Amino acid sequence: MFRQFALGVVAALLAGCSEPASQSDYFDNAGREDLLAGGVRMIEIDTPDGPHRVWTKRTGNNPALKLLLLHGGPAFTHDYFQAFDSFLPAAGIEYYYYDQLGAGRSDRADNDDLWTIPRFVDEVEQVRVALGLDATNFCILGHSWGGILAIEYALAHQDKVKCVIISNMMASIPAYNQYAAEVLAPGFDPAALAEIMALEEAKDYSNPRYMELLTKEHYEKHILRMPADEWPEPVNHAFAMHNPHIYTLMQGPSEFRASGRLENWDRTADLATITVPALTIGGAYDTMDPKHMEWMAGQMPNGRYLGTSGSHMAFYDDQETYMRGLIGFLKDVE
Repeated sequence: MFRQFALGVVAALLAGCSEPASQSDYFDNAGREDLLAGGVRMIEIDTPDGPHRVWTKRTGNNPALKLLLLHGGPAFTHDYFQAFDSFLPAAGIEYYYYDQLGAGRSDRADNDDLWTIPRFVDEVEQVRVALGLDATNFCILGHSWGGILAIEYALAHQDKVKCVIISNMMASIPAYNQYAAEVLAPGFDPAALAEIMALEEAKDYSNPRYMELLTKEHYEKHILRMPADEWPEPVNHAFAMHNPHIYTLMQGPSEFRASGRLENWDRTADLATITVPALTIGGAYDTMDPKHMEWMAGQMPNGRYLGTSGSHMAFYDDQETYMRGLIGFLKDVE
């Protein structure tokens, strides 16, 4: 019964899309450099700290459409993207998981000078070159922090990309901080919010009560809208394996106000210079302002907005809308 349901969902998602390459072609790995390791490649990158290696994994073959996935955090892992395995192969989309330096299966370098936006952008460019992707086939999808990275990469290397997807990320951290303070926080239970704010004021972020309150009032409402004890394993694994040092350095310790190195990041004035096909994706219950993300699409000459009824991880809690819209956009670009 479940298999029939899953096949039906995939068929519905693909309705109206061009036919993917044959499955035999899509899964033909002959001659691929990553054949021995099942699509996995460790890519050596140059950094100010010397050479390091980052982990990537390819699924599928499509000469015209290759999607690189940029995970959030900073310093979470690719794992929470694994829901894409249920949809992208059937659509014939070649895609790459990738753990950014300092996260997941990639090297965990111990040098705080590495954790800057320009250095991460350079890393993505080195990964692109190593994977042999170019403007004829290379699309990039960034989720959350990965959306910041996707915007910055497009601004620096637009001539190298075919399309850009900015998923569940605003173009301004100050605007996000304002949305969190004026819209998200007032939606909390007042007593719980007061307790959370008191713990933050005391900088008692390691207190188990802080995460207990956040889980009920924030995570289950705005990160992934289902009981936390029912969250999919790939999500739990990504949370368990993230690098808290890099996350706190860049994002800050609070879930309601970015206070780290990203605090003043704002690219709203530069969106109009992104002229390649672009898709922004938001959720009605997102941590990010869906109206802002819709506005972003209107600022880019070839922008499109996909609204979902989900949250920050809408590819789980409004999966059909998210995947249908994403695949439709990629097929239009292809």
